[in-house]
Amino acid sequence: MHHASRAYRWFLGFNYVILTILALLCLFPIVNILAISFSSSDAVKAGSVTFWPVDFTLSSYKYILENQQFLNSFGTSLLRVVLGVSINLIFTILVAYPLSKEATKFRARTAYAWIFVFTMLFSGGLIPGYLVVKEAGLLDSIWALILPGAVPIFNVLLMLNFFRGLPKELEEASWMDGAGHARTLWSIYLPISLPSIATITLFAMVGHWNAWFDGMIYMKSPEHYPLATYLQSMLQQVTMIQSEMMTLEDATLLSQVSDRTTQASQIFLSVIPILLVYPFLQRYFVHGLVVGSVKG
Repeated sequence: MHHASRAYRWFLGFNYVILTILALLCLFPIVNILAISFSSSDAVKAGSVTFWPVDFTLSSYKYILENQQFLNSFGTSLLRVVLGVSINLIFTILVAYPLSKEATKFRARTAYAWIFVFTMLFSGGLIPGYLVVKEAGLLDSIWALILPGAVPIFNVLLMLNFFRGLPKELEEASWMDGAGHARTLWSIYLPISLPSIATITLFAMVGHWNAWFDGMIYMKSPEHYPLATYLQSMLQQVTMIQSEMMTLEDATLLSQVSDRTTQASQIFLSVIPILLVYPFLQRYFVHGLVVGSVKG
């Protein structure tokens, strides 16, 4: 049995220590936000909250869950993720499959590939993009958040390279059995492309969930803001207390929360969906990313 040398064990231990420190540095801000969200307003204002709640309370979460604007924005983001990820996957696969073929089988492949790459390097600009969305009648609708980014070129390149790395014999065997392109893609390519599909799915989910700028410029009414746009607008405000009349119960609840506690609660709630989904895709993520980036 091969035994690792002492130098290698020291090197391995050093790597574990460094990676543990980096992981803790990434985790500490999340723990701090969680502690603030469960702390009282006075404790947060006094700056006594670090990584453990002080004067534990659920007032900020109660206030948020009773906030109809937050619930509307959360629902808009969920709908955006479901529709956006589905459309991204469909178009990414349909674009990547023909571009993965050799020039002898698809003569215009190189020209189309350069067109897509050009759109990734150079955009039409913010104002032309807004005018296109406006003239298409998509302003203030969920489709304004989905259709402009329906074909993510970076994901197309990952999927394209993954398809090109698959054995040619599989496609040849399917053609010999009488299968066409649609059957080959559905029955041969997709079942063995789960790592790459999981990778681009995670990219699309995070991209749609965290996007806030397009909601700011394409949505006329704040009621239609996705969650990231709503959080961004809240973080830019000095206070969340509205000028409208409040009941005694509302006033009592607001006295127990502050801007920082409510913002921390909203931020933590906004990351829960990604935290729930990522563990199921993590085992595919690294493999799909590496395999999809090997060949050009």
